[in-house]
Amino acid sequence: MARRRRGRGGNAQQQQATQNQRRGPHRALREPAAFAKPTGCDSEVPHEKLTVAQARKGTPAHRPVRVYADGIFDLFHSGHARALMQAKNLFPNAHLIVGVCSDELTHKFKGYTVMTEDERYEALRHCRYVDEVVRDAPWTLTTEFLKKHKIDFVAHDDIPYTSAGSEDVYKHIKEAGMFVATQRTEGISTSDLITRIVRDYDIYVRRNLQRGYTARELNVGFIKENKYRLQNQVDKMKETVRTVEEKSKHFVYRVEEKSQDLIHKWEEKSREFISNFLELFGPDGAWHAIQEQSGRMLQALSPYSSPRGSPSSSPTRRRSVSPNSFPSFPSASPPSSPSSPSLPKKGTRSSRRSAPAHSRHIQ
Repeated sequence: MARRRRGRGGNAQQQQATQNQRRGPHRALREPAAFAKPTGCDSEVPHEKLTVAQARKGTPAHRPVRVYADGIFDLFHSGHARALMQAKNLFPNAHLIVGVCSDELTHKFKGYTVMTEDERYEALRHCRYVDEVVRDAPWTLTTEFLKKHKIDFVAHDDIPYTSAGSEDVYKHIKEAGMFVATQRTEGISTSDLITRIVRDYDIYVRRNLQRGYTARELNVGFIKENKYRLQNQVDKMKETVRTVEEKSKHFVYRVEEKSQDLIHKWEEKSREFISNFLELFGPDGAWHAIQEQSGRMLQALSPYSSPRGSPSSSPTRRRSVSPNSFPSFPSASPPSSPSSPSLPKKGTRSSRRSAPAHSRHIQ
């Protein structure tokens, strides 16, 4: 029964490992990395010394290459993560062990840390490249420590690390052929981050005072506290003025935009009005056409009249009678011409009778 139980447990672990391998880059989130046992590695597989060439070719699944990387890892950042990624990918089958120095050793050999050792342990456990975390790691690696954790290779950048009275604490590791180099990420380090905090110290203190931290918690004196609070008030006033200014600019912009729209609409309406006016009252407009049509109608309804003074078509002229129709009055009218039809011809009896009287009248 005991064998069967162990077999089932082993099968379950193998199945889980197989599933994780099948998932590949899309595998589910795994549990945080385990802490190393105080007694070291208890693997039953014999730990034979490997060369770099053998490790690069690959090792059996039950015999991973145990790579060790140590550090303080204060304010864990992307530079730390990239170094651990390189250490994990040095060999096809690697088991990455990360040693984290305690606060006591760090304060003694390097200086005060921002994060406590427990915070730094937990930060490393949640890095996806880490398989195992060693707490209270030694400052200088000893042969006993390497054997205890069955470490094959130590990964670190190749720059000599001067500390604890030594020009390079990894010198004996390099001489033993157990050192593999990683590349340092330029542009970011714990010292750079701390420098930024120190440089912007006033900003961070003022921000934390606004969040509710006390001056005592921030280690700020009475005078500085009031100075920071006054600066916060001044900044609020500036922000208020800036907000009002931005709102006024927005209002002016809106008014200008509306005025431009009104002017544009007015121009469109005026052009439309002028166009309609010309269409109605222009030379070819509707009003001119109406006048022409009304003139034709009036001309059709009124009687025809010729122009004044026309001799041929005057009704008066047509109604006049000839001169022969009027009676002649000899005593009142002037002497008529010989050709006048109203006078008697020469040689007649009547003309001879009236001649003396006529002559007398002339005399």
